[in-house]
Amino acid sequence: MPANTQTILGTVCKDTSVMKNDTSKWFYNRGKGSCQTVDLGETHHDLSERDIVFAFQMPVPREGERFDYSRWQQNLIGVLQLDVRYHSQMEVKPRSTVTIDARLAYRNKGDPDDGWKLYTQSIEKRNLDCDIDVKSEEYLYNCSTIPLFELGSLYHDYYLLNIRLPVNTPDMNVHIGHLQDIWVTVINQNGGFTKVWLSLKTAFFPCIIAILVWFWNRIHMLERKPVLLEKMLLSLGDIRQGLFYATLFSFWLIFAGEHMLIQDTSSQSSVKQYWRHLSAVAMGCVSLFIFDMCERGIQLRNPFYSIWVTDLGTNLALTFIILAGISTGVYFLFLCYMVWKVFKNISCKREALPTMCSVRRLHYEGIIYRFKFLMLATLLCAALTVIGFILGQVAEGQWKWDETIELEYTSAFFTGVYGMWNIYIFSLLVLYAPSHKRWPVNENTSDTQNLSEEIEFSPIPERSEISSLTSFIRKATID
Repeated sequence: MPANTQTILGTVCKDTSVMKNDTSKWFYNRGKGSCQTVDLGETHHDLSERDIVFAFQMPVPREGERFDYSRWQQNLIGVLQLDVRYHSQMEVKPRSTVTIDARLAYRNKGDPDDGWKLYTQSIEKRNLDCDIDVKSEEYLYNCSTIPLFELGSLYHDYYLLNIRLPVNTPDMNVHIGHLQDIWVTVINQNGGFTKVWLSLKTAFFPCIIAILVWFWNRIHMLERKPVLLEKMLLSLGDIRQGLFYATLFSFWLIFAGEHMLIQDTSSQSSVKQYWRHLSAVAMGCVSLFIFDMCERGIQLRNPFYSIWVTDLGTNLALTFIILAGISTGVYFLFLCYMVWKVFKNISCKREALPTMCSVRRLHYEGIIYRFKFLMLATLLCAALTVIGFILGQVAEGQWKWDETIELEYTSAFFTGVYGMWNIYIFSLLVLYAPSHKRWPVNENTSDTQNLSEEIEFSPIPERSEISSLTSFIRKATID
C-alpha cells in the first residue's frame, strides 16, 4: 500500500499547572517526565475540564521497538475519532460543535525526552455528528470522524499532539456528551513507495531528456517550422506532475483530432482549432488548482486548517471532486469516440490498398498495424490515468468526507502507471520523429514496375515529413 496508518489512543493527562496556556509545558506518556494520567471512567471531584489534556505521541512503538518518522514518508494526516458514552443527563445534540485547542510539538533523535518544541498551535471548531441505536448507559455513540491536521512534510523524527477541550464560554463544548476517549488516526506515505517512486523518476528522467533532445534535433533538420503535433510531443517532457496531467490530456485530444481528417491538409494546424476541446481541460485543471490552493495553500501556514469542517466548505469540496470525476469520465468517453472516428477513417483509406503496387501496399499495411496498436495503447494509457486520478480522490475522501469507504489498491498500480507514461511518451517520440530516409530513382533501370514503386516512395517537394503514420492518414491516396 502507498500509505501507512496508525490508530493511537489518547492518554488522558492531568494538568496541575496554574497557567493553562503555557506553550513550553508539554504532556506526553512515554519517557522521562511523563504526565500524570487519570481515568475518565471514574469520578474525580478535584478535576475540572481545564485540567484535562489528551496526549498523543507519534509514532507509537510496536512489539517493544521504537520507531521514528523519516523524510521519505513525505506527509502526515491526522483524523480524530471521539468515543462518547451515552448519559441520560448529557445527551449529544445533533450537529454539535466541538472547540479544540490543538498544539503540535516535535523533537529529534538525541534530544532529551522532555525536549519538545512548539511546531504549531490553533483553536479550531469542528462539527460532530453522532447517533445511537440503543440509548443505554453502557453504549457509545456512533460519531463521525473529524479531520484535524495535515503536514506536507515530515522534517522531524517525533511528533507530539496535545488536545484540550476548552470551556471558556458557557455554551462551549457543553453539547458533546460524556467524552470517554479520543483516538487519532495518523496516515503517512510509505517510505519504501517514495524511494521506488524517486528511483523511477531518476531512471526515466535522463532517458526522456535524451529522446527529447534527439527529437528536437530531428525537427530542426527540416526546412520548416515544427507542426502542432510535434510541439505537443515536446511539451510532454514537463516533469511537473500538475502541468503534465494538463498537457497529457490536451495532447490526447489533439493527437486524435489530427488523425480524423477533419481539417484542410493544405493549411497548418494550430491550437486555436481545438479551443473547444482544450477549454474543457483547462476548466477542469483550474478548478482542481483552486481546490488545492483553498486547502493546501492555507495549510502551509496553519496545518490544522481544513476546508471540510464547514457545510459550505464540504459541499464546495465535494462539488469540485465529483465534477472532476465526472469530467474525467466524460473526457475518456469523448476520447474513445474520437479514436473510433480515426479507426473509421483508416478503414476508408484501407479500401484503396488493393489497387496499390505490392511494395507500397505492404508498406502501408505495416503502417496501419502500428498505428492501430498505437491508438489502442493511447486508450489504455488514458483509461489507467483516469482510474488512477479517481482512485486518488476517493482514497483521500476515505478519511475526510466518508469514513465508510473501503478502498484497496497497491503501490504497484501507481508505479506501473508512471512507468507506462514514460514508455508511452518514449514510443511516441520515436514513431513520430520526422524520417530523413530517401528512395532515389534509378534512371537506368529497365524494370518499369520497380521504377514506378520507387517513384511512389520518393519524397514530394515541400511536403510535410512529420512521419509515415501521419502522412498516410492525412494525405489523399492517389495511384
